[in-house]
Amino acid sequence: MAMDRAEFLEIVKDAYSAYYTILPAEEVREELPLAFRAEYNVRDEQYFFVKSANIWKNEKHEYCFVFSAPSFDPALAEECIDFSLKEMLPKVKPHKEHQYTNCKVILIADSIDDATMKTVQKKKFSRSYGPLSIHGYTELLCAAVDLEKRKAGANRCGRDLEAFFGKLFALRSEDTQGNGK
Repeated sequence: MAMDRAEFLEIVKDAYSAYYTILPAEEVREELPLAFRAEYNVRDEQYFFVKSANIWKNEKHEYCFVFSAPSFDPALAEECIDFSLKEMLPKVKPHKEHQYTNCKVILIADSIDDATMKTVQKKKFSRSYGPLSIHGYTELLCAAVDLEKRKAGANRCGRDLEAFFGKLFALRSEDTQGNGK
């Protein structure tokens, strides 16, 4: 049984709102089905007795772009991923306290064909800043979610997204069984 895409988008948005700042989708282009964007920014530091005696500091940033459509073909999936990278890369500000700035792209569809799933799984992008990544790095994490099959596929860097969506599917099926639907 397929899940309702609008309902699933609200579940994803709710899950991301715990740690991310949810931003409404702005009008990008008619052919790109951007549902919403989310940003995660955190700065950690450790100090010795007083704040002026810093031991270490680091910053982590993640920009998530969630696209939703009845289906995606490989060309549209590529276009969504390229758009997300193009929007995110100018926001990267490498410096000695920068750990990473990642781009996360999620494609949610009622059904996704095998060619599109393979396109998403093979997509990769990474960039190091400074020698030995001393000023941080950037990676592309992308996933495609098929609501009809209740299955998610991701590229190598986005393997955690597969587990995340697997948990969402499991929780959703428990909710529907527990409510008698």
